[in-house]
Amino acid sequence: MLHLDLRIRCVLPFTFKSSYILFCYNAKTPLNSVNGFHSESPSSSLQTFSPLSSNPTPREYPSAFASALIYSSNTKTPFLGIQNHAQLIKFGFSNDRFYQNNLISMYSKCGDLSSAFEVFDEMPDRNLVSWTSMISGSIQNDEFEMGLELFLEMMRSGLCPNEFAFGSVLKACASMEACQLGSSLHCAALKVGIEANEFVGSSLVDMYAKCGDVEMAELVFEQMNNRDTACWNAMIGGYALNECSRKAIDLLSFMHQNRVIADQFTFAGALKGCSSSDGLKFGQQIHGLVIQNELEMSSSVMNSLVNMYFKADRKDCALMVFNRMKQRDLISWNTVITGYAQSANVREVVGLFSKMFSTGLRPNRVTFSILFRLCGITGDLHLGLQFYCLVYHLGFYDNALIRNSTIEMFSRCGAIEVACCIFENLPTRDISAWNEMILGYNLNGCRIEALQLFRDLHELGIEPNEITYSNILGSCCRTEHQEIGRQIHASLIKSGFSYNHFVCCSLINAYARFGTINDPFKIFLGIKLLDLASWGAMISACLQQGCNHEALVLLNSLREAGEKPDEFVFGSTLNACANISALNQSKSIHLHVIITGFESHLCVTSAVVDAYAKCGDIESSRMAFEQLSREGDAILFNTMITAYAQHGLVEKAVELFERMKEANIQPNHVTFVSVISACSHLGLVEQGRKFFDSINLDHGLIPSAENFSCLVDLLARNGFLEESKEVIENMPFEPWPAIWRSFLSGCRIHGNRELGELAAKHLLQLMPNNDAAYILLSRVYAEGGSWEDAAMVRKMMTESGIRKQPGYSWITI
Repeated sequence: MLHLDLRIRCVLPFTFKSSYILFCYNAKTPLNSVNGFHSESPSSSLQTFSPLSSNPTPREYPSAFASALIYSSNTKTPFLGIQNHAQLIKFGFSNDRFYQNNLISMYSKCGDLSSAFEVFDEMPDRNLVSWTSMISGSIQNDEFEMGLELFLEMMRSGLCPNEFAFGSVLKACASMEACQLGSSLHCAALKVGIEANEFVGSSLVDMYAKCGDVEMAELVFEQMNNRDTACWNAMIGGYALNECSRKAIDLLSFMHQNRVIADQFTFAGALKGCSSSDGLKFGQQIHGLVIQNELEMSSSVMNSLVNMYFKADRKDCALMVFNRMKQRDLISWNTVITGYAQSANVREVVGLFSKMFSTGLRPNRVTFSILFRLCGITGDLHLGLQFYCLVYHLGFYDNALIRNSTIEMFSRCGAIEVACCIFENLPTRDISAWNEMILGYNLNGCRIEALQLFRDLHELGIEPNEITYSNILGSCCRTEHQEIGRQIHASLIKSGFSYNHFVCCSLINAYARFGTINDPFKIFLGIKLLDLASWGAMISACLQQGCNHEALVLLNSLREAGEKPDEFVFGSTLNACANISALNQSKSIHLHVIITGFESHLCVTSAVVDAYAKCGDIESSRMAFEQLSREGDAILFNTMITAYAQHGLVEKAVELFERMKEANIQPNHVTFVSVISACSHLGLVEQGRKFFDSINLDHGLIPSAENFSCLVDLLARNGFLEESKEVIENMPFEPWPAIWRSFLSGCRIHGNRELGELAAKHLLQLMPNNDAAYILLSRVYAEGGSWEDAAMVRKMMTESGIRKQPGYSWITI
């Protein structure tokens, strides 16, 4: 178990510090001399003006209160701002439009949007600054729809928007990915004649880039006559965001040729897109430019470099840059903690967190959300509880992001009752909290509870979002949930999410689980702009329904449409090739995998190994495995062990298992399924038993249902029927059809009529229409010479309307 060794420093309470600042302000004490407290740009009027010391008039001190409010905004100290507001009321300035505008700005920047609206609503006379401040404040606080509504209301009042109003609403469109609305605002800017403004132009470029319309962003950028650094930064960042790394580095070079001075935002924006193998090369070039431009002192640039190296899977370089940083802020530590958390390296993350704490920096809500999600992924409830206590100690528990992260952590760790208790005791529940709780129920198999929670949400009038619909569609995983799934489908159409790509992919997956392929195709064909996720979902749906040829046809259609397959598409289509033993198609897809650079992706390589093995080419399977076995991934080893077992090469399978242990790769339940199955096929009963016993004794794992199934098959296949029966009766799981079928098959092989009848009885109770139970039992009777009993079983099968599924085989010509 990992334990945190943290020594929490005494920090001056926020309220006391704010009161102390206010006291100095009233006592005419310069703010930059208070107990080492420094202000970036303290106003002289703020330092000398004391409203309590005399009876000043607005003419004598026109900017004193404004300076105080600006200071509150910059330092994010709402307590100080409220005190200034009270003094404005006391001295009769509360209805002055100049001060009211400053109050709106102060409250908005301090995150108190409701107070800003109260001031705004009380204003008898609003000017353009008033509306712009309110619009900007709403959007800064992520109230995008509210900001857009205010913008429209301002235009209806007859006021012409300025560049700041346009910039704010374009930022909202970018965050909402509302490209159509952004285009309408672009037309409005053209009509007003403000599109040539650098601030509006850079906002338009940023909006189009974030909406994925790179061509339109380029068009706006090229038409700008006066481009400042912010405009260049927006275009470079847009290229990087859309993974156009080459264009980003070319534009950066062109910017240098035009003698435009790059700043830290230029390099930080360009580094955002350098996460692929090609992007790494560009990122390293940008790193050289950072050194050349002497920007190594910029925390934002160095943080972007660390993040880039982590995304490119170069942890050594990321840590080297981090260690060389002269000034590490909280973002620096959060970036490196996130990088190690992505690889689920708990020990390293805890070490970094403790080291950060020892430097005097206090973690924020982002830090704890990273840590809670790491604990959830690794299932480390003990460590999660320590962080949970620390959150309480530091007073962060009221934060919505942290509360939602704790719900996810407890859900993933299997403590669904604790997660539910936290959810039920939340003072206010945003849609993210509902989403986390529904997902938590899904992760713990509580499908009915998830559906009930969605119903409660609907009855309370809370609007679901695309994540809500995706999560609840994941609850409809069985055929009996099909009607509920159709009702949810109707609800999301009514809510306007029927064209959302994310929701459509979830719908395709849900209908595929219902056992139908026509409905997913209808949804797929109804998507206006097919993205890679849509193609991937449809290919996966075909694979689930056994439509392997159709999955390969879709791969060709995807490529003809100009899309590049990702690792998920390659994995699905390779599985389709494996299912139909399509060796030539497997080779073609493997070649395409190599060309596109996905051969280093472990999941894709595992699919290649499996496809070659199931197509009969075990040598190609071995070669693909050897190319990446040095990476030390358990999934890859499991796939190769299974491949050897399928080809009867049991000794090689066992040797590979030993090699896996020598490489310090922790076996998992799937590993033992593979090796025990290999022993079963070669009759190595004692060795198979040892492998099963080692699951708990040597590796501390609790045997899974699949492990017990393999043990039953091992014993039954090799004649240990009584012992196999004891395993079924004593295992900590209720027997399921597949395990009785394996036992019945063993009874047929060894001609045990009595146990065969018992197995068939249990199998038919669980699956009355299963043809395998009748066929295997009839063979037990027939091979034992009881032809009359065999005929009787066949007759019962016919009378029940059950037909044997015909077997088939094929060859590739």
